[in-house]
Amino acid sequence: MPDIDLSQLTTEQRNPETTHIDELATIDIVRLMNEADQTVPQAIAKILPDIALAVDLITARLAHGGRLCYIGAGTSGRLGILDAVECPPTFSTPPELVQGFIAGGTPAIFRAQEGAEDDPVRGRQDLEQAGLRAQDVVVGIAASGRTPYVIGALDYARDVGAAAIALACSEHAVIADHADLALLPVTGPEILTGSTRLKAGTAQKLVLNMLSTATMIKLGKTYGNLMVDVKASNAKLTARARHIVSEVTGCTDSEAATVLRKAGGQAKLAILMQMTGCTATEGHLKLSLAHGHLAEALRRSRHE
Repeated sequence: MPDIDLSQLTTEQRNPETTHIDELATIDIVRLMNEADQTVPQAIAKILPDIALAVDLITARLAHGGRLCYIGAGTSGRLGILDAVECPPTFSTPPELVQGFIAGGTPAIFRAQEGAEDDPVRGRQDLEQAGLRAQDVVVGIAASGRTPYVIGALDYARDVGAAAIALACSEHAVIADHADLALLPVTGPEILTGSTRLKAGTAQKLVLNMLSTATMIKLGKTYGNLMVDVKASNAKLTARARHIVSEVTGCTDSEAATVLRKAGGQAKLAILMQMTGCTATEGHLKLSLAHGHLAEALRRSRHE
């Protein structure tokens, strides 16, 4: 295994502001942490145009039958999985649409499998076993920007024609050279040298929030700022669906509950039925013709 020159990695540099953090009072420790965290949004602000390009790329691929695959090791992998598993309940997407992969597989989600990240072949194999296709998008996540597992995954993505996006928090990230587009919010030295679950992890979480949320907005999963594609899978989400239907249509909670039952618990369809008087079958057709965009379906209904 080749030696790694940590001095070349932004995420491994020592923070001069925290060299004596172990001698500080508790309030001063947490104050330093808070001050450090405030630099993260600033780092992301510098790459917003690149994030927008990534969202447009992902949206175009998903709109034509592609999937979004996050892949990383350790904290980076877990953050990708976290974002992926939140998409079905939030946007009613099928579980396979947004997927998360981590070096070491399922056991690594709960217990560190640090050695798994050093093998690029595993990255290729995990995506190969998932049946990666040319219309898919792979987002390789590595705070340091040099994780072999992620490099292998990105190389495989490009081999099959899938779009490859790199997300790292280090300048001159190696994974950028293995991707079509690189997202590099450089967050600087951590308060604990090399502990990238801190600022780097926060930056990755925020960027992933943007990628998935903005993509779903552009795919018609929202109406204004309302999650009209929310999946009513528990009591809280069922209540939220009723509230959304009432908020948009002006109907009572009881009326919302009734139309939601007729719509099979689908808030978007229920809103369309309530506002246009159409049946569930007719509503499905209207939404299909509008490519899932409720605003467009309502606009077309007004001109029928």
